[in-house]
Amino acid sequence: MADNTFYLYNFSLKPGHCVEVEGFIPKDTIRFFINLGTDEKNLAIHIDARFNYLGYKRTIALNSMKDGVFEKELRETVFPFQDGSDTMICFQFEQDKIIIILPAGKPLSFPLRFPIEEISYLAIAYLQPKSITLK
Repeated sequence: MADNTFYLYNFSLKPGHCVEVEGFIPKDTIRFFINLGTDEKNLAIHIDARFNYLGYKRTIALNSMKDGVFEKELRETVFPFQDGSDTMICFQFEQDKIIIILPAGKPLSFPLRFPIEEISYLAIAYLQPKSITLK
């Protein structure tokens, strides 16, 4: 993981609830990502906002990881992020999916690819966290 990664362990996010992540996107960043799951090897969702990373410009990559192996990546071209500014993303945990509410536009829906009853791990990289709120 990145040297500047923020971790939050041992919290409890159950279906029907959400976690809001508010942060500052540094100027000239190439990407930031947020992971939610049970630990660093089992991620219900990995959201990677790519400003200019791995050949992708202004693209959001969505994925999951099971036992340390990433699944098939999905990409979204809706890109409401601006470097040098604040942002907020809400992750609504449902029984069969995670709904990602971005700063603007239609929410994204990402299917849960393996059974998970509780999210207790969060990692944020290349985004300066300002607040994390469980609702």
